[in-house]
Parts: sequence; structure tokens; C-alpha cells
Amino acid sequence: MIGLISATAAGAAARDRLAAAWPDRTRVYEGPVADAVRRAFAECEQLVCFLATGAVVRLVAPLLAGKAADPGVVCVDEAGRFAVSLLGGHGGGANALAVEVGEVLGARPVVTTATDAVDLPGLDTLGLPVEGDVAGVSRALLDGEPVALDAEVTWPLPPVPFADGPAAHTVRLTDRAVEAGPREVLLRPPTLVVGVGASRGVPADEVLGLVEEALRDAGLSARSVAELATVDAKSDEPGILAAAARLGVPVVTYSAGELAAVDVPNPSAAPLAAVGTPSVAEAAALVRGGQLLVPKRKSAMATCAVVRRPGRGRLAVVGLGPGARDLLTPRARDELRRASVLVGLDQYVDQIRDLLRPGTRVLESGLGAEEERARTAVAEARAGHAVALIGSGDAGVYAMASPALAEASDDIDVVGVPGVTAALAAAAILGAPLGHDHVSISLSDLHTPWEVIERRVRAAAEADLVVTFYNPRSRGRDWQLPKALAVLAGHRTPDTPVGVVRNASRPDGSARLTTLGALDPATVDMMTVVTVGNTATRDIAGRMVTPRGYRWQEGAE
Repeated sequence: MIGLISATAAGAAARDRLAAAWPDRTRVYEGPVADAVRRAFAECEQLVCFLATGAVVRLVAPLLAGKAADPGVVCVDEAGRFAVSLLGGHGGGANALAVEVGEVLGARPVVTTATDAVDLPGLDTLGLPVEGDVAGVSRALLDGEPVALDAEVTWPLPPVPFADGPAAHTVRLTDRAVEAGPREVLLRPPTLVVGVGASRGVPADEVLGLVEEALRDAGLSARSVAELATVDAKSDEPGILAAAARLGVPVVTYSAGELAAVDVPNPSAAPLAAVGTPSVAEAAALVRGGQLLVPKRKSAMATCAVVRRPGRGRLAVVGLGPGARDLLTPRARDELRRASVLVGLDQYVDQIRDLLRPGTRVLESGLGAEEERARTAVAEARAGHAVALIGSGDAGVYAMASPALAEASDDIDVVGVPGVTAALAAAAILGAPLGHDHVSISLSDLHTPWEVIERRVRAAAEADLVVTFYNPRSRGRDWQLPKALAVLAGHRTPDTPVGVVRNASRPDGSARLTTLGALDPATVDMMTVVTVGNTATRDIAGRMVTPRGYRWQEGAE
């Protein structure tokens, strides 16, 4: 919950705007400001104070307990010009909150954390438990000193400029119960799954003690436990639920049938008779794969087993939009900054290179290497990296999503990030040509036989659909567009509006409105989108408009 505190009418007005924008995330604290700050500080994860920074510093100073416990605090000035991340920039999320507040109120976020200032992810912002010399290693990264990554397990980290060889400072990615050395940071990825079985009424202390003993004997860190896994029949067992709560992890359950299908080294007749599977602890830990580190061990009323399940690589297939920076979606921008590996066509990489964080590894290639880029992106994800595979427009429309997903299997996570397509960008420039049913057809016959393309064009013509042609004409393919236009001309009049947009949304873009009878295919190239109207499409005040329905068509003429 975000506590909102103000002292003046102007502050209250801005406070109320934020409360209206985030009704489920915020709580307004009324009354004397000092009392309101104390209550919010104790009850909320974050605070937004519409007060001077000096006043907030004096109010919160006596309340501070430490970075791990203090809420994030953002200050907004009376005029609503600035949203200042004052306290808990990383741990309390105040840096991100300042950005969000700025978006709602039109204020400029002010973030002074050193790593944010130079666009480096803080080691304490990677979403993993962190131990060791965080300040010293972060300072080394900021100063450009070499910092090595010692990855004992795989995990899709965001980009960090790690050195290729040995270095004086180290970030170790490990789930082992080791102590951080000098000039070293330990990152604890949640790679461990603990399978648990138990008799009814098992005490939480017994479950927790058995789990901690198993981890300790195997030299594993409890901070890397991702979940406790068990059979559905134990989903409401208080002892298991309480042990998981004390470990700070969820309880994940599976049906007896799912567990019975898992091959385990130590099956038993007792759980088979009790819950219908010969194994609970080992099977629940292994059901989604992994390496069995601790075979089943028992206490009086519980069993447990531990499996290492390395982090799955992540492939984000990102649409960059038609080219204009302001048509790149916020989600696409976030994925570009999250990826430690970027794969793309060289000219598309150049469009967004300035958005990449330091440490991003860029794998770029030229035209014609689409399938190789798809294989490369999937291979990098399978190696445990966070990968962004980019394409223009929407990556799922004549772009990289299809070859990548055809290559990928279920051993990686795949995220699709939609983008503004060339057809949509062109349509917005032309007016509203796609107001009714429409279809996009690529005229490139490099991978699709022309007979198939022509059949689709003919079907669109007979169905009276607005048609947007991609890849309409190149130096080596100059007859396909005239042929497609001739097919449409058999079903539409010569005065049917046609929009021709080249490099939609880009500085050198151009657009013109012509007709089916007047269009000269020689004026079209591969950077052009051609949109042919249907029988209802009209040129209205120089804009291409297709009615949403046909009922008012006669009256509009």
C-alpha cells in the first residue's frame, strides 16, 4: 500500500489526483502531518509526501530502521513539478515509484542513486537475495573496474557489464551455503525446490527442522528455496503451510496422478496407500524436472527431498513499431533494457542501440539471415540468458516471432511484445481505411508460391475486404503488384481509393492518396505499404475512410 500525505490545498489536490488514478494501491492519511507520516511509515510499503524534502527528512529521520525495513519515500513539491526519490530508492522501490508518480502528475522524476544515474542495474534490484560487499562491488562497476561473474547456476540476469576474465571484484550466482569473500557479492537465485510429504497433524517445527537439516547437510542455502511442493491432498496441511510461510515461499501442489508418473529412486507403499502415489517428497520435487540433490529423508511425521531446478532462459520477441521512437511501446522499451542479449537485423539494432543498458551483448546480422537469427536467439535463451529478439512493426506480423517459435520448445520462457504495425501506422496517416473488415497480404513470393498469394488476393477481392499489401515491389519482383491490382480491379471500380505510404512514421516518410485506376506500380518499393479500399471506401476531404458499417453508406454519398 502507498500512503499519501499532504499539508496544503495544492498538495491535497495533487494527492487526490494520485489517489483517483490508483484507488487500489493508495491510502490517504489525514490529520496532523507528523502523525500522518508516522502512521503511514509504520503501515505502508511506500509513501508519497506532498511536502518539502527538508520537512520530510526531519519527519522520517527518527523512524528509520535500516535499508531492509524502511519504506520507499517520494516527495512531490507544491507545484507538482518534481517527484523526488528520497528514501529506499532500490529496496523500497522509491526510484520506480518516482517515475510512476511523474507519469500520473506530469512531474519530472528525480533519482540520484548512482547506478540509476549511469543506467546500471543495482545489484540489490535484480530481484534476488543479495549478500556480501554490495557497496564495494557496486562502486567498482560504477568506476569501470572489472567485475567478474561466477555463475555456478544459470539464471536470466539483466545486463551488467561483467568482465570476461578474472577480476578483483566478483559477483557469484550460487545456491550453495557459502560466505561472501572480500570484494564479493553473492546472488541467491531461487533454484531449489523442496518436496514435502507429511502425516496429518505434523507440527510446523518438525517440517521446518527437517527441511533446514536437509539443506544444511547438502551445503545449500535456504535463501535459494523457491517453493515447497507436495501432493494435492496436503494442500491444507497447517504444518506444511506454516513452514512455507516461515521460509517465505509458496506451497505448490500436484495431483496424485501427476506424482505417480514421476520416476523416483525411493518409492514407498505407504504414500501409495495413503494418497495414491508411491512418492510425494521426491516426486513433487522432480515433477517439473531438475537434479535431485537430496534424496528422500524422514523425520517422525514428515519426508522431504531437494531438487535443483536451474532458471529457465527467457526469450522476448519484441516488435519495435514502424520506426518512430514515440511509437515504440513502453513494454518494448522495458524488454530491451531487461535483456542481457539482443538479437536482430543490423538496421533495426541501430534504431534502438541508445536504449540498451551497458553490458548488453548485441548479436546482429544482415538481411536474409532471419532463420539464423531465430536459431541464435533460442540457443542463447536455452543457455539461460534473458534474450530480446527484435523485429520491425509487430514481431508476429511478417517478422521474427514465427521462425523463433517454430525453433523454440518448452524448455524456455517466451514472451511476445506487440508493436505498432506498418499497416496501422500507414492507416493512421491515410485517415481511417481499416474501419471495417480488412486483410494484410505479403506479395513476396520468396517463401510463398505466387499461386497461393494470388488465391488469397482473389479471395479478398471477392469478399470485398480492404487490402493492405506488404512487400509490394522490389527491383527483382516488379510484376507481382500489377498482377494483384488487376485481380482487385476485377471486383472494384477504377476510382476505388488507394493509399500509398512509404516509411510510415519516419522522418523521410511520405503518403499520397490515389485510385486503383491511377496507381503507377513503378512508384512503389519495398519500404511502401499499399492499402486498397473496398467498395465502400471513400476519399473524404483528402482522407481515406472506410465506414464501420454499410447502413449509412448511401446517405453519406
